[in-house]
Amino acid sequence: MRETRYERLQETVFHERLENGLRVYIMPKHGYRQTYASFTTRYGSIDSEFTEPEGQTRRRVPDGIAHFLEHKMFEEEHGDVFMDFAKTGAQANAFTTFDSTTYLFSCTTALEDNLDILLNFVQHPYFTDENVEKEKGIIGQEIKMYEDNPNWRVYFQLLQAFYGAYPAAVDIAGTTHSIAAITKEDLYHCYRTFYHPSNMILVVVGDVDPESVVQVVRSNQESKSYEPQAAIQRFYPPLPEYPGKNLAESRLAIAQPRVLFGFKERRVDSDPERRQRREAAMELWLDALLGHSSDLYQALIDDGLTDQGFSTEYELTRLYGHSVFGGNSKQPRELIDRVRGALREFARTGVSETDFERSKRKAIGRFLSLLDSPQGIANVFTAQKLRDMDILAALDALTQLDLDDLNAVLREHIDDTQFAASIVWPEESKAGADID
Repeated sequence: MRETRYERLQETVFHERLENGLRVYIMPKHGYRQTYASFTTRYGSIDSEFTEPEGQTRRRVPDGIAHFLEHKMFEEEHGDVFMDFAKTGAQANAFTTFDSTTYLFSCTTALEDNLDILLNFVQHPYFTDENVEKEKGIIGQEIKMYEDNPNWRVYFQLLQAFYGAYPAAVDIAGTTHSIAAITKEDLYHCYRTFYHPSNMILVVVGDVDPESVVQVVRSNQESKSYEPQAAIQRFYPPLPEYPGKNLAESRLAIAQPRVLFGFKERRVDSDPERRQRREAAMELWLDALLGHSSDLYQALIDDGLTDQGFSTEYELTRLYGHSVFGGNSKQPRELIDRVRGALREFARTGVSETDFERSKRKAIGRFLSLLDSPQGIANVFTAQKLRDMDILAALDALTQLDLDDLNAVLREHIDDTQFAASIVWPEESKAGADID
């Protein structure tokens, strides 16, 4: 087991790659009562076309299958895995993103027992024709529920405007039509391809002894047989150079419109360190110009164009990236125009030194606060590792960033050819016209 020391953070990560390829990361947090563990595969909703390593057969599977598989993994011959965790007093969950699927638990006692439960159920699929058909009804209801959620609707409308037919525009759960096509055989094909230990990461954060933890994991994995697996070939269409449309609209039974808008990255840097620096720069200027302490944010509130739910975010993966701004607005088109105009001006003049330093201090504070949360550390650490980045090196990226770097990223990102917007209007309103 190797040890990486982050002197500035006074943190240490122990890590080992087992013989079957599983990567194990352990971060001791002395004095913490809760321990958090996550077991993650680099397999998400965008991975719908791939070559199976065992047979080199290129396969296209239905949209939503990664999320469907996550649901089914909790069902074993003996019953529901959640009950196994409940017996030890642990809380378990799982989630699927565009590029990963994570199974997790938090506990205060019986860590070794819970680790065995986690590893064993994720590495023991149990799919039958009957339980697959039953799950289609459950997930179908979940899909319909999200379709009626204005925040979900406005977000995926924006992604569809950005990406068109690119997989990042597809709802993680798929559609009722796509999941209807999923078979037991499809699930096993995906499982055998993506749930091999060499495609997975185990992260444990808490007041633990690293050698004891890794010994539990070694013992568990040595009891199972895994043949070496070739690299998985994944196939994606080319990232579109421009958004498919500039405006996407729909109606729902809501009291006031929801609006999201932003800019797509035209291309993504293949170098992880440069991606991490770009993320840091984006985080700083988004806060400096549109954060809750910014002049622009306060002006938008004072002028009644939005409310305190207005927010910003930036997503950058190995394949695609985009910024998102917005929230509630009775005048969504005016809000869009106001923010776009301000961002164009900021791209011309740049962020001030005062705003830059203020946002940098805030970002460093948020980062240090993250280190106090075992769950936060594990989730972000895993997501970054799967994208070939190290979240614990993010402080260096932040502190080394200067104002010229930030303004260069700002100018490059505010590109009107990459802009798109999404509005969900109340049913009784006339789409395309603001509400007074």
